[in-house]
Amino acid sequence: MRQIVLDTETTGLEPAEGHRIIEIGCVELVDRRLTRNNFHQYLRPDREIDQGAVQVHGITDEFLRDKPRFADIAEDFIGYVRGAELIIHNAPFDVGFLNHELDLWREDAEPIDKLCRITDTLVMARSLHPGQRNSLDALCKRYEVDNSQRDLHGALLDAEILADLYLAMSGGQVSLALGAQDGSGRGGVGAGPHRLTAPRPPLMVVRADAEESAAHQARLAAIEAASGGECLWLKTWMG
Repeated sequence: MRQIVLDTETTGLEPAEGHRIIEIGCVELVDRRLTRNNFHQYLRPDREIDQGAVQVHGITDEFLRDKPRFADIAEDFIGYVRGAELIIHNAPFDVGFLNHELDLWREDAEPIDKLCRITDTLVMARSLHPGQRNSLDALCKRYEVDNSQRDLHGALLDAEILADLYLAMSGGQVSLALGAQDGSGRGGVGAGPHRLTAPRPPLMVVRADAEESAAHQARLAAIEAASGGECLWLKTWMG
C-alpha cells in the first residue's frame, strides 16, 4: 500500500485568479511506514506572490527567481505520485492548484484525481472531532505531535507533520519513521518502545497465608454447590 502525504504552498488563494504553486512537498508511506523517499521542489511561478501569502509561508519572489517552473518537473512529479493514494489536508485546495498547473502544462494532461486516489484528512478529522478546531496546529496539540519547528508554513514540513497525524487518526500510531531508530524521530503517542537502561530487581511474589487460602477454598466450595458441580477452577486447576 503506497500513500503520498502531500502539501503545497502558493502565491495566493485562487488558481482562477492566476495564482500558482511555488512549493510541493511529498512524503511517502509504504504499508504505513515512512520510507524517506520524499519529493520536494520549489517552483518559479512567473508572477508576484501576494504579500499575505508571504506572511504565511515566508517564500519570496527573490528566492524563487532561479527555481524551475512546474513544466520542468511535471514528468518527475507525475511519475512519483501516479497510482498512489494522496493524503492531503483540505484536499480541494491543493487538488485545484495541481489540476490548474497540469492544465497549463499540457492540454491533454490527466487531472491529479484521475492519477491518484485522494483522501482528505480535514474531512477525516471533522468526522472524528465534530464541532472542534481541526487545523494542523489544533490536531498536533490533540494528538501530541511535535510541531515546534513550524513557525511558518512549509510544504515538506507540513507534509511530514500530516503524515504523523494521519497515522494517529487512522490507526492510533504516530511517527513510524526510520528516524525513531536512530534517535531523530519525533516524540508523541506510539513513538516507539522505551528500553530500560539499568537492570530491574526481580518481581516480588506475595503468597496467600493460611487464612486467605481457607477463604479461597470456601469460595470455591460455594461456587461448586451453586453451579451443580460445574466450578471450572476446580475442574481445571484442582482436578
